[in-house]
Amino acid sequence: MRLIPTSRETILAALHVRLSALPTTALRGEVLPERVPAGGLVILRDGEPGEPEVTLSPLAYHYQHRAEIEAVVQGAGRDAAFDTLCTSIGTALAADRTLGGLCDWVEAEAPRPVDMPVEGAASLKAAFGGTTVHWTVV
Repeated sequence: MRLIPTSRETILAALHVRLSALPTTALRGEVLPERVPAGGLVILRDGEPGEPEVTLSPLAYHYQHRAEIEAVVQGAGRDAAFDTLCTSIGTALAADRTLGGLCDWVEAEAPRPVDMPVEGAASLKAAFGGTTVHWTVV
């Protein structure tokens, strides 16, 4: 079994920095907090790197790592806030699809929205979406 290269962590950290630039709170690998900030919340989950495809001449490992991005809003006007948050995530990823040259391509899937009732509080509107990061290690 081949070990995942250290560039995986570098790439995921860069993706988190990209999400941290949004006008919302961005966490990585954290549990959903009891209270969602007014501007919404984004949580990056490391996801699965999968098995690399291998080319032999020259020897190279091509990864397609699928990370998860959760976007969550709560309170009045949550539908508009949710749309704004999802749009800002897409715009942030499209602004630099190579994360400053660290990877070959970042591609986000369409978010899968879900309403989540919360006992005694305003319900949450959340989206769970995959983001595939492609990179090659030689």
